[in-house]
Amino acid sequence: MLSNQIDVSAAPNASYDASWRLIVTAHAKQSERDHLSRFWSSAAGFWRGRSALTSWPLTIGVLAVAVLQLAVQYRLNYWNRDFFNAIEFRDGGRLWQQAVIFLPLAGLSVGLSVSSVWARMTTQRKWREWLTTSILGIWSAQERYRRIESVAGEYQNAEYRIAFDTRTATEAPVDLALGIVNSAMTAVVFITVLWSVGGSLTFAVGRMEVAVPGYLVVGVGIYALVFSTAMMAIGRNLPKVIQSENQAEAELLAAATQIRELGKQPAAAAALIEKQRATWDALRQVLARWRQLLWQLMGTTMISQTDLLFAPVCAWLLCAPKYLAGTMTLGELTQASAAFVTVQVAFNWLVDNYQRLSDWRSAAHRVATLLLALDKVTSLQAGQEELLTGEII
Repeated sequence: MLSNQIDVSAAPNASYDASWRLIVTAHAKQSERDHLSRFWSSAAGFWRGRSALTSWPLTIGVLAVAVLQLAVQYRLNYWNRDFFNAIEFRDGGRLWQQAVIFLPLAGLSVGLSVSSVWARMTTQRKWREWLTTSILGIWSAQERYRRIESVAGEYQNAEYRIAFDTRTATEAPVDLALGIVNSAMTAVVFITVLWSVGGSLTFAVGRMEVAVPGYLVVGVGIYALVFSTAMMAIGRNLPKVIQSENQAEAELLAAATQIRELGKQPAAAAALIEKQRATWDALRQVLARWRQLLWQLMGTTMISQTDLLFAPVCAWLLCAPKYLAGTMTLGELTQASAAFVTVQVAFNWLVDNYQRLSDWRSAAHRVATLLLALDKVTSLQAGQEELLTGEII
């Protein structure tokens, strides 16, 4: 069985042999799955036991608000069509009628957005409280905070992991899960709008006429696929870079804390100089990791901004032939383009949330590493107790 740490230099002749790289990659993927599984085995406890009386009502409330927000957004899409049709036909009566209809829709939209913030952040706060309390209880019980030093593994800076990584590990999943649910519901609802408003596009190929049914749906699907693939290709190393940057920040914090503690002790000048040297080394590591993160974020920002700018233009260009041919009104054009952008945002959920997802994977991995180390300490303590009581022969 492969150990948790694999030395790449141990490959034959210290070369990057292809088979050896496959083994290392497979082990890394398995390790990542193990860490995420360990994190969820603890974090999912928030939805079990006594805490379920709090977690499930909050979860249902978040989803209910999301459904109501989608209903208002759907109605606003049709309001958009009617408003611009009134402008196109210079119908003042219908224009003011739509202005009056807009007021309650706007009020509902704002009220639901505020309610969503309350429900989402309350869920995050309660989950973080539950998980932090659980980890602190395990870490502080039976002096595990001291005994953990005898266990092999990358669990350094437990305090940082409990205070900061636990926060990201509980906040991000709520945002990401709500985003996925919203994106799925939005895509289903507004694809029907695109299909009904856009209809088929007919064009001539030689002497033949070719009709593409639901061409706006096809167009938004291809558009989203291109940008999602580009984001995955450019940002594939982002989770590892974020994880290494967080580790470097934690080590810098720990080194600075050790200097402060040594400063309180008499005759610790030599040790203090050594710790100061270690702190400067830690700072250099932070800056180096930050530079790596900079280059990664430049690439992902290029993709996301290009996506944001081109989406409405692409929608207008796709709708333009039917509008110019007189088979689509101005209201239908604006409705279809708004629906196109909405579906594109839903399909491109990965593009918009890739950095957030990477942040969460990094934080969850660091929390899981601490939990696995605490599991080892607990197992060792149990074995020692059995030896002392004579249960092991």
